[in-house]
Amino acid sequence: MANNVNITSNGIQKVLKNYNEKQALAEYIWNGFDAKANKVEITYSANALGFIDHLEVIDNGYGINYKSLKVKFDPFYESEKALQIAVNKNRSVMHGKNGVGRLTFFKFADDAEWQTTFEQSGMLKSAKIQIGVAALNNYKASLLDRALMKTTGTKVLFSNVRISEDVLVREIIPYLKSEFCWFLELNKGRGYTILINGERLSYTDNILDYEDNIVLRYNERTTFKLKFVQWKESLHRELSKAYFINEKGEEQHKEYTTLNKKADEYFHSVYVESEFFTDFDFMGSEFDTQIRLYNRSKSSPEYKFMNKQVNELLRARRKPFLKEHSYKFIEKYKEDGLLPEGRKGKNELSTLLRAIYEIQPKLFNNLSLDQKKTVVTLLDAVLISNQRNLMPSILEGILDLEEEDRAELAAILSKKS
Repeated sequence: MANNVNITSNGIQKVLKNYNEKQALAEYIWNGFDAKANKVEITYSANALGFIDHLEVIDNGYGINYKSLKVKFDPFYESEKALQIAVNKNRSVMHGKNGVGRLTFFKFADDAEWQTTFEQSGMLKSAKIQIGVAALNNYKASLLDRALMKTTGTKVLFSNVRISEDVLVREIIPYLKSEFCWFLELNKGRGYTILINGERLSYTDNILDYEDNIVLRYNERTTFKLKFVQWKESLHRELSKAYFINEKGEEQHKEYTTLNKKADEYFHSVYVESEFFTDFDFMGSEFDTQIRLYNRSKSSPEYKFMNKQVNELLRARRKPFLKEHSYKFIEKYKEDGLLPEGRKGKNELSTLLRAIYEIQPKLFNNLSLDQKKTVVTLLDAVLISNQRNLMPSILEGILDLEEEDRAELAAILSKKS
C-alpha cells in the first residue's frame, strides 16, 4: 500500500528546519512513551571510520494498528503555528501531536522503516511502514503474514545514518539525559527506562540536590509524599514543574512551580504523591469557593496546606544556591569595573547588591553595561547619603520581600557608612 501524506514538501521543510539531530532522535523515544511503552531502547554500531552504520529505536508500546495508518500517517497541517512542536501543558503524555515526529529522521538519516506489532481481534499482527528522504510526503505500508515479535511494540530502523559515534556519545546522549531525566524520575516507580546498547541511561550526573520521602501530614486521613530534585542542566521545553501523582504512581496533573523562569538557572522538579489527587479537580483556581465533588480542588484546605509547604521548601532550597551565585555575580561586576574602588563602604555596597540579587536575581537579568552602572551608582548614592532609611520602602515596591528579606536589608542599611 502506497500513500501520499497530506502535506507538501515545503510544509515538511517548515517543520524540520526547527529540529537538529538531537531533538529528532528524542522524538522517536517520545513516540514510544506516547504509545504507553515503559522501555525504549536505542541500539547502534559504528564502522571503522567511526560513523554509525546501524541505528534503531525499539519500544514495547502498543504498536501501530495497520487499520489506523491513515489516521497515524496522513494528517498534517500546513500552517506555521500548527507545525510547531507541541507539548501537553498539564500531562506528560501525549508528548507530541500533528505527526511531525516520525519525519524528523530527515535530520540524521536517509530512510526509516517501522516494524510494528499490534493486537487486533485478540491476535498479534505486524506491519512495515517505509519512508525515504527523497519522498517525505509518501509512505509505503504492508501487512505481514506473521507477527515479528511476541509482544506488542515498534522498532524503527534508520538507513544511511549521518551521525558519528563521537557525536552520539558527546552530544546526543547528554542531550537525552536532560530531555528525559524529569520524566524517568516521574515514572521511576513504574519501571520506565531508556536503554542504550543494553545499558540503562543514567542521569545521576545531572542531579545537584535530591531529597525523597518528605512526608507532609494535613490530618490522619490526608498525607502527601514529596520528592525534590535540583538539576544541573536545563530541562529543555519542560522547564521547572510540580507533578501531582495518585497513590498508584500515575501522574494526574503538572504545572509550573512558583520559581520557574526566575532567571537564576535554578532548574528543579517537585513530585507530590497522594491518594488525595484521585478525583481531584485541577481545573478550578485556589480561590474558587464552589463546593466540588469530594471537596478535592485547589480551594480545599488540604491543597492549600500542601501548596504552601511546597513553596516554602522550594524557597528554602533555593537560598543557598542564590547565595553561592551572588558571589559570582559580584565578581563579574568587579571584573567589569562597575564597583567603585578605593572608597570606604565599597564592601557594604557589594553586600547590598548581593542581598538584592538573592531576593530577586531577575532584576539584574539582561541589563546593558550602562544600565548596570546606573543601578550601582544609584544604590551607592543612597548608601553614602542620609536617605538610606528610604531604601526599604523603595525596594519593597519592586521586590517580593519576605520578613526574613526585610530584616536582612534593614540590618545592612542600618550600618553607618
